[in-house]
Amino acid sequence: MNPEQMHLKILLPFKVFAEVENVKRIVVETVQGSFGLLPQRLDCAAALAPGILCYETESGGEVFLAVDEGVVVKAGMEVLVSVRHAIGSAELGQLREAVEQEFLQLGEQELALRSTLAKLESGFIRRFLEFHKEA
Repeated sequence: MNPEQMHLKILLPFKVFAEVENVKRIVVETVQGSFGLLPQRLDCAAALAPGILCYETESGGEVFLAVDEGVVVKAGMEVLVSVRHAIGSAELGQLREAVEQEFLQLGEQELALRSTLAKLESGFIRRFLEFHKEA
């Protein structure tokens, strides 16, 4: 590995999605906006928003991936990206559509599920308190 280039590892919950050597630059989307990483940048960590991850290698040029929310950590020349889901091997327009349709929609489904669970929990607590008063 070139000492002036980074090693990128993209992790999903149950597997390694990609491992790339000799990365010149990486651009990710965070909750505050786009965030660029170069080899000499100081070590850092950031929360990722669903969006497009771009990295560039000398041999492969620019590569685009759609990623779900997660975290990126740069330590030395190692960059770890840990996300829930990732999609690659598609055109940039298709990746943007995938982010909008799959990752953002999943967020809406999770919100609905959490709301339903909160209602179930509050109903359980209310019934438990009524039972406790009767006893």
